[in-house]
Amino acid sequence: MPDGREDVSVKVLNRIDQVSAEEWDACAGAANPFVRHAFLNALEASGSVCSETGWLPQHLVVNDESGRVAACMPMYLKNHSYGEYIFDWGWADAYERAGGKYYPKLQSAVPFTPATGPRLLLRAGAPESYHDILIAGAIQLARQHDVSSLHVTFPEVDQWQRLGEAGFLKRTGKQFHWENRAYENFDEFLGRLNSRKRKAIRKERRQVADQGVTLKRLTGDDITEDHWDSFYHYYLNTIDHKWGRAYLTREFFSILGETMSDMAMLVVAEQDGAPIAGALNLVGDDTIFGRNWGCSVEVKFLHFEACYYQAIDFAIENKLRWVEAGAQGPHKIQRGYLPREVYSAHWIEDTNFREAVAQFVEHEARDVDHEIQGLMQYSPYRNAGENT
Repeated sequence: MPDGREDVSVKVLNRIDQVSAEEWDACAGAANPFVRHAFLNALEASGSVCSETGWLPQHLVVNDESGRVAACMPMYLKNHSYGEYIFDWGWADAYERAGGKYYPKLQSAVPFTPATGPRLLLRAGAPESYHDILIAGAIQLARQHDVSSLHVTFPEVDQWQRLGEAGFLKRTGKQFHWENRAYENFDEFLGRLNSRKRKAIRKERRQVADQGVTLKRLTGDDITEDHWDSFYHYYLNTIDHKWGRAYLTREFFSILGETMSDMAMLVVAEQDGAPIAGALNLVGDDTIFGRNWGCSVEVKFLHFEACYYQAIDFAIENKLRWVEAGAQGPHKIQRGYLPREVYSAHWIEDTNFREAVAQFVEHEARDVDHEIQGLMQYSPYRNAGENT
């Protein structure tokens, strides 16, 4: 593949294990758990991500003049739009009604993971120009596959800007994140809320306890195969209840436990001593990411306690700045999670189709901005000087 420099090479890997964890992670860093080799490998080795599930790995790896991996980019060839959380179903429908073929497409993402993180991964000390080599390699790969489009979902804002400079359409969306403002404990956080919201949260937590539910947070070797068995049962039960599809296999959780237990935090809920629910989180350097939740018994407010309040408690105790609790959820606002922009970037080959999508994205960005401003009016936080 053309790489823009004579002294580097760009390779396409159809399995993440074709590059060593040491080399990949030297580029991915330790800040974000989802772009680490262990997480991406757990998805592939478990059969959750493969050609049969519509996610064919096409990872880009750039070797420098010494042959060392200097940059990489997680990439997949897809024949659907499931498991992405930034929706392009309308684009696909419009393009195909006009006689085009939208699928397959290329996607730089972490499968089934609506969490912001780096997508253009550079080894520390590598020249900034390697960003451009990755982008050029991704576009060339898109053309080699003759796909309609190339999508980079949930990149960090600086990479989103760089992709825009390279000709990608820049799209915005929103999620609801909680920010730790150097709280010493949960009560100090509650003290920043208005009285009505503070009382509501205390009532929710109390009602969970009054129903005989206790919760514990497990990390590292404290998470056993029995815990994963129970959690997978909850996961399937919740998927069935919501008419969704189970993207993750049981083996995924075992591999995750074997290779990333130090970055996993599992909330286990028990009622009268029997396990009934769980919430899985992954922990980065300044953020705890809520990923999956499930239960076998419906308990009022337990979802909020296990997924939101336990994550806040953990973030405060471990001095993490952010809690990202996943996609969707205006109901999170009253629990202290405020709207925040998230990003995606889109390269489209067909000029006419690109122009149509560009107009849509421009209008959508204004709508997202307007919606965030409107939602902020419902912030539960007290203004400076406001009585408690």
